[in-house]
Amino acid sequence: MIDPDLAGKSATRVEAACASGGVALTTAFRSILAGTADTVLAVGVEAQNTVKAIYGADVLAGAGWFQHRKKGHAYFFPGQFSNRAGAYFERFGRDETRKGLARWYRNAIENARLCPTAQEYHNTTANLEAVAMTPPNGKVFVDNLNIFDCSKVSDGASCIAVMSEDGLKRSGIALKDAVEVISFAQVQRDITKLPDDLTIMAATQLAVRKALANAGITIDQLATIELHDCFSIAGILTVEAIGLAPHGKGAEWIASGHSARDGKLPINTTGGLVGWGHPTGATGVHQAVTVWEQLTGHAGEAQIMVNKGKIHALSINMGGDDVTVVAIVYKKN
Repeated sequence: MIDPDLAGKSATRVEAACASGGVALTTAFRSILAGTADTVLAVGVEAQNTVKAIYGADVLAGAGWFQHRKKGHAYFFPGQFSNRAGAYFERFGRDETRKGLARWYRNAIENARLCPTAQEYHNTTANLEAVAMTPPNGKVFVDNLNIFDCSKVSDGASCIAVMSEDGLKRSGIALKDAVEVISFAQVQRDITKLPDDLTIMAATQLAVRKALANAGITIDQLATIELHDCFSIAGILTVEAIGLAPHGKGAEWIASGHSARDGKLPINTTGGLVGWGHPTGATGVHQAVTVWEQLTGHAGEAQIMVNKGKIHALSINMGGDDVTVVAIVYKKN
């Protein structure tokens, strides 16, 4: 059923793999900035559970370069991020890195337990880090990641309204119940080429640098971050790409509890892709929804403290293996 009031309104479908939600947002931003609209609804929707996971993995692999898919693992993206994890293990040590991966999983589930819409909301596992330390088994999955290192096969949807100042006034929504988007960056790397260094998320690094520079802020001014942890190793690599930890120290930074909800900088406060879920096309939009909830005080049990010295937030939505990245900086009103 379509609301009759939407008849004749323009609509655009965007496609950017797992970054589709983020690109929907940047498309909305550009419409507002161009003056062609005062209010744009960004919507992300995904239904993945209509097929078995192994077939779904093949569908998702369509976001990769054809020549790489032909030579890839049956579980294409888990295989690619397993390769990243393997390279990281080799350079920086397997045992210490695994501790960081396990803590990432623990944070994800603990945060998801505070969010009723999260896929892992009902997860009652007692010792989360012990479970996440399960050794990977390449004979049945991939060599360097276990199933707890992976985001979920998810059905879901998210939407958020993007408005100009005039649009906000006409909506009747109070300023305190809105957040300001002060900067965004969208970066693509060459999908036909493999990364120069599997331990570095170069496109993510560039997108974040651009977004923060355009916003005129530093990471020290952030209250929270929503990042794209399609796999826990992506969480470690993104922490380093942001500049929260030096290259090779991201796992240690996470294992120390700095990204937990009571840590230095809370990350993925409703569980992220590992805990909340990863309905592919909806993920980037849901990140924006979570940021809005936190900065306006609407996050319920998942609410973190947002103090006057840190009133900004950052979201990072990634498509493919660090191929399309959208970074957005928000400010509390």
